[in-house]
Amino acid sequence: MVAIIGRPNVGKSSLFNRILSRRHAIVSEVAGTTRDRLIAGASWKGRSFLLVDTGGLEDNPEGHIPQRVQQQADMAMGAADVIIFITDAIQGLTATDQAVAQRLRRTDKPVILAVNKVDNDRRELAATEFYELGINETSFISAYHNYGVYDLLERVVELLPRQELAEQWDDNYPDGEMRLSIVGRTNVGKSMLTNAIIGQERSIVSPVAGTTRDALDTQISYRDHTITLVDTAGIRRPGQVQRGIEKYSVLRAVNAVHRSDITLLITDATELATAQDAHIAGLAWDTNRGLIVVVNKWDLVNPNRFRMERGLHRVRERLHFMPYVPVCFTSALTGEGIDELLDSALSLWQERQRRVPFRDLQYLLADAVSTHSPPSMRGNIRNRLRIRRVRQVGVNPPTFVFSVNDPKLLHFSYRRYLENRIRDKFGFNRTHLRLVFRHEREERTTRPGVRGRSR
Repeated sequence: MVAIIGRPNVGKSSLFNRILSRRHAIVSEVAGTTRDRLIAGASWKGRSFLLVDTGGLEDNPEGHIPQRVQQQADMAMGAADVIIFITDAIQGLTATDQAVAQRLRRTDKPVILAVNKVDNDRRELAATEFYELGINETSFISAYHNYGVYDLLERVVELLPRQELAEQWDDNYPDGEMRLSIVGRTNVGKSMLTNAIIGQERSIVSPVAGTTRDALDTQISYRDHTITLVDTAGIRRPGQVQRGIEKYSVLRAVNAVHRSDITLLITDATELATAQDAHIAGLAWDTNRGLIVVVNKWDLVNPNRFRMERGLHRVRERLHFMPYVPVCFTSALTGEGIDELLDSALSLWQERQRRVPFRDLQYLLADAVSTHSPPSMRGNIRNRLRIRRVRQVGVNPPTFVFSVNDPKLLHFSYRRYLENRIRDKFGFNRTHLRLVFRHEREERTTRPGVRGRSR
């Protein structure tokens, strides 16, 4: 593990993104943009490691959030094998830099001093004052212009422990891993729920709306399954999202939904199923992601059976376009319902991996068509939909392709009828199904082993 630390606004997130070669952390000129620890896999010349971006270190942080930022940075330094201490050549050596260097002298970790924003000879000459910190490993870099970063990485991999040579970190999620994105409105308890699942303070929790800004990935193991949790920033109504940091935070949250298997929509038990909750659920529905509605802060409500049934009815009524969505009642503060939530997520994920044999699908199709034949257009029997076959072509979500004479003849009500028949027959009770209707000529050329076959 390699941790990037330093005072606010010296370019830690810029260096983090430069090493990863992608925009993973939000970069802004506003000091204190990064708050939680950002962790991502990186590699250089065959050496793989975890790179950690942290919030800015301060001498005397005032307020709840700045103090928690310092705790997050301390946790990163405590777990790191190599520390990159980054400073700013434009602002020069400051008292905060000297205080951070003093803290680092008390550790037994290898430390590399990276003087950032050195993009010309004049700044490089002025940056020699940082030798006063007494850190042997010193590099002059410019994260924005990619100057000196490769030399810095060379030194980082040399200082990594030898026993990690055999270890590999795959930033592409391995097969069989479930990805859960935790999304919702502001102040519904997303970060507290993340911490309750993990069992430690991974995200800063505060009553101030908008505390979480970046999307935070964390891997856990539950019942012999690897799960990646992605805590995200709160999503407010489009008209209320401010330009700058909040806008980028919302984009990170939306992207987390796109790269997840299942979305946990966190709602507030004291303010159930708002219009914004339905809007966020629509993001998962549009991208064919699994969805679980989590009614958090259940400890604030009188937890009797009738109230839970009323809450369930309210959620179903608001999300009428997804009547199959499972609903879980939790309390991140007390830990109530956490195991049930993870069990429900695993069950939903396994349902989304289910495959149906081709023969069983053909039997179902024949029975469905004989029971309720497709309606004709304008009463003309020649304009009636004819379904030749159906096959499953994918999972997560389960995807079924129907070969028809003309997809334009399909009525939405008959699509819904076929979907319900598949759900009832094969037990797809809680997941989104993707039904694709193709012209039989197009389907004939795309089926495996059919291309090029003569009639």
